[in-house]
Amino acid sequence: MTHSLAVLALALGACVDELEPAQDQADVRETDMVLLSVPTEPTISFSVWFKVGSQYDPPGKEGLAYLTGQMLADASTEIYPYEEILEKLYPIASNYRIRVDREMTTLTGRTHRDNIEVFSSLFIDAYLRPAFVDSDFQRIKSDTINYLENVLRYSSDEELGKAALNQLIFAGTPYAHPPQGTVDGLNSITLDDIRGFYRQYFTIGSATAALGGGFDDSLVELLEASLTSLPAGDAQPAPQVNPHSWEGQQVVLVDKPDADASISFGFPIDVHRGEREFYALWIANSWLGEHRNQASHLFQVIREARGFNYGDYSYIEAYPEGGRRSMPPVNVARRHQFFEVWIRTLPNHQAHFALRAAIRELELLVDEGLSDEEFELTRSFLKKYVLHFAMTSPERLGYAIDDRFYGIEGEGHLTRFRRLMDEITLAEVNAALKRQLRADNLKIAIVTGEAEALAEALSTDAPSPVEYDSPKPQSVMDEDRMIARFSLGIMPEDITIVPVDELF
Repeated sequence: MTHSLAVLALALGACVDELEPAQDQADVRETDMVLLSVPTEPTISFSVWFKVGSQYDPPGKEGLAYLTGQMLADASTEIYPYEEILEKLYPIASNYRIRVDREMTTLTGRTHRDNIEVFSSLFIDAYLRPAFVDSDFQRIKSDTINYLENVLRYSSDEELGKAALNQLIFAGTPYAHPPQGTVDGLNSITLDDIRGFYRQYFTIGSATAALGGGFDDSLVELLEASLTSLPAGDAQPAPQVNPHSWEGQQVVLVDKPDADASISFGFPIDVHRGEREFYALWIANSWLGEHRNQASHLFQVIREARGFNYGDYSYIEAYPEGGRRSMPPVNVARRHQFFEVWIRTLPNHQAHFALRAAIRELELLVDEGLSDEEFELTRSFLKKYVLHFAMTSPERLGYAIDDRFYGIEGEGHLTRFRRLMDEITLAEVNAALKRQLRADNLKIAIVTGEAEALAEALSTDAPSPVEYDSPKPQSVMDEDRMIARFSLGIMPEDITIVPVDELF
C-alpha cells in the first residue's frame, strides 16, 4: 500500500509542481462582497450566498428552503417567464443554478465578459425579482417529490445509504431530513409559504455576493447595489442541532427488494476547516480512505486485495454527490460535521464481512496510529493533491465563500491546508485520531435486498467467511479468518428494518 501511495504522490507531483496555489487571497469587503480578481481571465463567475438552508424548514414543511431556492434559479422572474430566460441564456452559453444545503443557499453562475450585460441582468433578477408563478411552483414541487420517491429511493443505493445514515445520526434535529425535504413536507407546502420564506430569510443581512475572474469595478458596484434591494432584515439565528448521544452500534437496514448492499457508517465529530486539528485529521483520513484514491488503505483492503466492489472511502466533512464527484464540493459548509465510511455497492453475501473489515481497520488505525512512513507519504501526497481541489475560478470562489462561513481569515483554507502539511507532526495526527475517531458507538446504515437475513447475522455476531472465484495469497486468507470472526457487538434491539418506500 505504501509503495502505491508513493508512486501516486510522485506522479501527481510531476503534473502539478508548476501550478500556483489553488486559492488566491480573496478581497473581502465590508459590504458583504468577496472578490477574486483574475484580470486576464475572459469569464466572470458570480455567486450570492444566503445564510439559510434546510435546517430552517418549519416542522411539517420539510423542503421549504429547497423549493424557495429552486423558485429563484429554475423559474420565472417578474421581468421574464422561465422559457424566455432559457432562450436568452442559450445563445450566450451561460446558466445559473442554486445549491440548497443544511446551512447555505448559494446561487452561482458564469459567463464570458462579452455577455456580461445580458447575463448580469438575468442573474440579479433571479434573486431580486422572483415571480413565484404557480405553474413553476407545481413543476418544481413535482420534480422534487419525484426525486425523493424515485431517484433517491430507487436510482442510487449509495446516495440512499448516505442519506439514511445522515437521518440516523441527526434524528430529531433540523439536520435529519435531506435538503430536498420529505414527501409529506413537500406536499404540505403552498406558494404562500414560499413567498413568506423568501421575505423572512432572503434578506439584505443574509446575503453575501461574490465575483471571480475578469470583472471590473462597474460590475462590483452593480452587484453590490443589488443587495440593497433585497427584503430588509438580518440573518436569522441558526437553530440548535444536538445529535442524541448513544452507546453501542445502532443499525438501520433499508429493505429494498432485489438490491445489493451499500454500506455507510459514522458518527458526529467536532472539528472544522481552519482548525489545526482538522488538517491533522485529514492526513489520517486520507491514508484511510481519500475519495477516489486507489492507494488509500480501505480501497486496498476491500477492493484491491479482495475485489469486492468499486471503491471504499472515508470523510471528515460533508461530501454530497460522491458517486459523480472527484474532488470535495464547495458551499456545503456546516457547523456540525460527521465522520463517515462509505462502502460502495457489493453483493449481499459479502456485506457482513465488508462491514467487519472496515470497522476493524478503523479500530486498528485509532489504536495504532500512522507510522512514520505512512505519515510522510500521505502528507507529501496531500500537499500536491490539494492543488486539484480548486482548478477553476468558480471553485476558488466557492472556497472563498466557505472561508467566510468558517471565519477563516487571511490565507484561506486551501493555502492553509498546503502550509500545514509542512508543519503538522505525526504526534498531532495520532492525537487527533484518538480525540476524534473511534470504532465503537457507531451509527450504521445499509441498503440491502436481504434485510432479515442480514439482521439475523448482525445480531448473532455469526462468523461471515467469504469465498473467492480465484486463489488469494495466504496472507489474505489468514487475515480473512480474523475478519470473519471480528465482533461488532450489535444487539438485536439496536437493529431497525425500514422499508425503502417509508424513507423520507
